[in-house]
Order: sequence, then structure tokens, then C-alpha cells
Amino acid sequence: MPHCIIEYSAKITESLPVEQLMHAVYKGANQSELFTASDIKVRACAYDDFYLPGAEQVFLHVNMKILSGRDLSQRKSLSESVSNQLERLGIENAVVTVEVTNIEKDSYVKQVTVNA
Repeated sequence: MPHCIIEYSAKITESLPVEQLMHAVYKGANQSELFTASDIKVRACAYDDFYLPGAEQVFLHVNMKILSGRDLSQRKSLSESVSNQLERLGIENAVVTVEVTNIEKDSYVKQVTVNA
């Protein structure tokens, strides 16, 4: 934990490799000191089709899904840490957002499968 899910308009990768986006999110989550480095998971999904009325047609949204139990101050620090790392990338003319979503521990199930 956490699951860091990056959603972005595909146009961003014309000037910035997706690996840099994922590394920035990973680094921000790691610098928050809320997680063990090996527990941070990052994945990215590009969108070709979307509509942002009245805004630039480039976006980057990060949803940090974490197990419940962190207070508001910790969650705010996490979103700011990730946002700061993304800001360092110099993405221009884009809407960049970061949110932290709690996953309730009691309803979360994790299974790791192995080959027999």
C-alpha cells in the first residue's frame, strides 16, 4: 500500500515519458515517510478521449489509495509531497490534481497467487 493510480491525457507523453510521471509519484509517496518504499505501487493509464469544458485539454490526475487509519494531516502531506514532485517536472498548460482516498481495512482483500 499505497496504490498510486495516474490518469493522464496521452498528449502529455509527447514531451514527458510516462516513466518520469510514475517515478515522480513514487518519489513523492516515498518522501512522505508514511510507507515502506517496497510497498508503494504505481500504475498509469493514458486517455485519448475525454472532455474538459472551459479548461486546457491536458490533464494529470493521481489517486493515492491508502488503507484507512491516517489522519487528515498525514493525507494532506502525502498529496502535497506528490504534487511537489509533479510540479518539478515542469508540465505546462495542464490541469494537475492529486487526491488521497481511504480504503477501509475491514473490506480490503489481498491475495497473491503463485504458479503450482
